[in-house]
Amino acid sequence: METKQPYRILLYYKYVTIADYEAFAAEHLAYCKALDVKGRILIAEEGINGTLSGTIEQTDAYIAHMRSNPLFSDVVFKIDETDQHAFKKLFVRPKKELVTLRYPTPLDPNVISGKRLSPEQFYEQLQRDDVVIIDGRNDYEYDLGHFRGAIRPTVESFREFPEWIRNNLPDAKDKTILTYCTGGIRCEKLTGVLMNEGFSDVAQLDGGIATYGKDSVVQGRLFDGKMYVFDERISVRINQTDEDIIVGKCHHCDSPTDRYINCEDDLCHRQHLVCEDCLETHESYCSDDCKTNDNLRKQAQ
Repeated sequence: METKQPYRILLYYKYVTIADYEAFAAEHLAYCKALDVKGRILIAEEGINGTLSGTIEQTDAYIAHMRSNPLFSDVVFKIDETDQHAFKKLFVRPKKELVTLRYPTPLDPNVISGKRLSPEQFYEQLQRDDVVIIDGRNDYEYDLGHFRGAIRPTVESFREFPEWIRNNLPDAKDKTILTYCTGGIRCEKLTGVLMNEGFSDVAQLDGGIATYGKDSVVQGRLFDGKMYVFDERISVRINQTDEDIIVGKCHHCDSPTDRYINCEDDLCHRQHLVCEDCLETHESYCSDDCKTNDNLRKQAQ
């Protein structure tokens, strides 16, 4: 019998109006501190977006607390079991937007967003020849893992997507557009942007890659590599079949790898993919300059 892990990670969001979101953020921070969970929770007038870790008892208490609030009674929690905390600290912060877009037209996902596809429906659509598949994440997330046939976005932040769409998809407005992201929150806005830009047939993977990987029917098929996550785990396996492959390439030598690390230089900390051999050869630095500069600073101390 499989033993349950002592900790859990909760991934969740909801677009809903929070009238005094700054006051709510302060109250929520106090509650989370008292509960002693760790994680990153963003609160805006348009809703809440969080990832946190805690014991089974703590996460059960958190879920019950959230669902006791009429604003969040139907929040969907994606749950992963783990052997330790996935975060070192707790952050609960008020923000202007849950995902920074700065789009000139207000986009409320409860009013304008793409059709929601279940993992099974998304899997079926992926196999069509006449669809355009857009990865709604940043380029470095795509490089670690992505759906087969998806377009790699040349964006380093989410707010670059509207311009990227205008520059890269001018002839696709009459095609079926499929979008996906980690947990679904970015696609809620991305599909709204696409529709506002004139795309007529737009759909999103409901629940994101995180939900797709747990579906017992598709079992993560057609997702190659691993899913990037914004916690201490860094990467999570999605494809649970023998079709699972590595798509990441070492920053130094282009060998296949799915290991992401931060540059050892404290003034750089560039996150990069590195294979086992290069990890040792380059001593966790992303470049010779970083290695040299860091060593010189340490010698001067």
